[in-house]
Amino acid sequence: MEAKIFFGDVEVTKTKVGEIKNPYTDKVVATFPICDASDANEALRIAKESFITNRDILLSQRILWIEDVIENLRKNKEDIAKTITDEVGKPIKFARIEVDRCIETLRVTISAAIEKNGETFNSDAMPTGRKSISYFTRVPVGVATLITPFNFPLNLIAHKLGPALISGNSIVLKPTPEAPLTAYKFAKLFVQSKHKSPNALSLVYGDAEVGGALVKSEIPRVVSFTGSVPVGEIIIKQAGIKKVSLELGGNAATYIDKSANLQSAAKKCALGAFVNSGQVCISLQRIYVDESVADEFSQALAKETKQLIVGDPYDENTFMGPLIDEESALRAEKWVQSAIDEGAIALSGGKKEGKIFPPTVMSEVKDDMSIVCEEVFAPIVSIIKVKDFDEALVKINNSPYGLQYSIFTNDLNLTKRAIEEFDCGGVVVNDIPTLRFDIQPYGGNKFSGIGKEGPKYALEEFTEIKTVVIC
Repeated sequence: MEAKIFFGDVEVTKTKVGEIKNPYTDKVVATFPICDASDANEALRIAKESFITNRDILLSQRILWIEDVIENLRKNKEDIAKTITDEVGKPIKFARIEVDRCIETLRVTISAAIEKNGETFNSDAMPTGRKSISYFTRVPVGVATLITPFNFPLNLIAHKLGPALISGNSIVLKPTPEAPLTAYKFAKLFVQSKHKSPNALSLVYGDAEVGGALVKSEIPRVVSFTGSVPVGEIIIKQAGIKKVSLELGGNAATYIDKSANLQSAAKKCALGAFVNSGQVCISLQRIYVDESVADEFSQALAKETKQLIVGDPYDENTFMGPLIDEESALRAEKWVQSAIDEGAIALSGGKKEGKIFPPTVMSEVKDDMSIVCEEVFAPIVSIIKVKDFDEALVKINNSPYGLQYSIFTNDLNLTKRAIEEFDCGGVVVNDIPTLRFDIQPYGGNKFSGIGKEGPKYALEEFTEIKTVVIC
């Protein structure tokens, strides 16, 4: 099985390897080289050297490069989708959707790069100023370190790699250890393209040692990371003086108003809570419901949950597969049991079933329970009765996270209040907070991170402003 590393355009085979097992079948589906700090440093050296020439490559060539990758993604869609399912257990129909989204992300990246520009400013606007030709432009930062997670092992690479490369940077990519082959196949499309920028992309694997070397080094000018808060805090402390972009997850919530279409809301909430086994940064975790409609909504959500097909991720009809590993399933089960011990009720699920943690709906929960106040990253959602929107607003905002929230209502005034008063990076009306379009600015506040993704906005992370004054 292939899962080599790339030092620029050169494939390197290492003798020390690890194995990846499918979370559902336990069969070995990939092997990968085990890297160390010296590999990270060599990749950074190559990136620094290649940037000297790659920064001057025309945008038209970089566009051809991305277009070539898009075409090969399309040709290899089924193989890459199956690789995603093999490595992380994502149901095959959703793995195919991820490949489609990756293609769309790269297309939007091209459009954003074409539209990227600077602007002029008036240097004589103040009495101490004077006439000049004054403007700014955006230039590549230089070397970028990209660190990506397992839950969307292809598209979340594209959200960083596409904007970083098309801006003219050189890259060292460290993908999730759980999906090395997905990242390898994607990186190979870039490296083998006839339109590539020479040695602009290196690929290494590893955990703390490799990540630390990539972050601490003075070579990269930007570190872009998607993952957990604890690792994000480590990166902030280690990075030094460089740009850092962090997408650290959340504790997504929604409010169900008495004026909402309850059947539609229940159907959407089942999707938002359980898609990808709840392993989504904006997975719906907290549902605050007006007490006058709480029972009706709970029954509707329970009905929708029971209709979900759970099990074999290779089955075309499966909606939800396994969690990424046994440890994650055991943690989810422990958190649910702890909540039950304190008085909560499991309306569905709650117990691990082999390699599957089933869709779990909780009620009678308390605000300080882990399943409510922490990011569970599992298929667990809690229904919480509230008197009105005012009570829900306080509870929703009382979180260290602030990625995306939503509201289901036909009340215009409540819609306006939610938009203005939700303390988060994104608000969704009459749909789940799990909704994300790859073209949108995406990112939160508080512990949910720093910076924005979405190709147009990521271009700002991977470029710097250069001011020009001609007197």
